[in-house]
Amino acid sequence: MKAAILVESLTGNTWKAAEGVADLLQQERWTITGLSKVKQPDHQSIHEADIVLVGTWVHGAFVFGQAPWNVNGIANLPSMRGKKAAAFCTFALHPGNSLDKLTSSLGDTGAYVIGGLAMSRSKLPEHTEEFASRLLSATDSLPVGA
Repeated sequence: MKAAILVESLTGNTWKAAEGVADLLQQERWTITGLSKVKQPDHQSIHEADIVLVGTWVHGAFVFGQAPWNVNGIANLPSMRGKKAAAFCTFALHPGNSLDKLTSSLGDTGAYVIGGLAMSRSKLPEHTEEFASRLLSATDSLPVGA
């Protein structure tokens, strides 16, 4: 499996999560075609990938208004029709419905979204392992051509 990873990171936690997921997937013989910023996507790596992973950080108030950063930029990524995709977001206190907003925005690109995970920055090692494990399970169970 080949994966491109696109990331928005403010403090480095989301980038760290992306690198951790990439390392775990490479241990399972996946190829990472590129790791780039959402604002400056590596179009060639997206083209070469079977799946595109998109990660961002959550902003907003603790009780309300949480949202994935640059959700409009994610929706405006190049068309990913025919590509599988998965989303992840990192948060400090509470993600609200940020993951739902992120997966919806990712789906607006035409990608077939197979899942996602909200990752607490205080539990990044565990959550990166969980996300990688979910990706492995989800891609193993997909029908051929999906």
